[in-house]
Order: sequence, then structure tokens, then C-alpha cells
Amino acid sequence: MAERTNRTEKLELRMTPAAKQALRVAATSSRETVRDFVLNSALVRADEILAGRRVIKLNDEQWKAFIAALDAPPKPRPRLKRLLTEPSILD
Repeated sequence: MAERTNRTEKLELRMTPAAKQALRVAATSSRETVRDFVLNSALVRADEILAGRRVIKLNDEQWKAFIAALDAPPKPRPRLKRLLTEPSILD
């Protein structure tokens, strides 16, 4: 989860004694420091939340159109072809 190297950023937060005790117990149960437990737990939660922004959901019609676009032959791009066939200044 959390990298041990390059930890240069700091995050501070205040909590109740009960919340801190719960974190201590959970961290001990997980055989982690409280710091690592909190960081790893927060990163897992962040991944869960951000996954919705990385996953594209399509209905059947949209999926078929998407697959058709992927399977279609590429459109001719004369300028790109010329760019790739002309000698470069590095040649």
C-alpha cells in the first residue's frame, strides 16, 4: 500500500481519545503501527472512491457501439503517414 520511501508530506488530524484507542487496537490486531494502519486504511478507501471515476459503465447499446468503434479499421491519416515516413532532423 503505502510506500516507505519518499514520505515527505504530513497530515495532521484531531480525534477523540476513544477514536485513537480504536485505531490503536485495530492497528495492533493488524500488526501495524497506528500511522501505517491509518495511512493504508485511508488509501484503500481512496481507491474505492476513485474506482468509480476510473470505471466506465455502458449499457448494451453503448457497449456494442464501443466494440464496433474498436473493431473498425483506422481512418486514413495522410498527415500522420507523411510525418512517420519523412526523414527526421535526427536522421
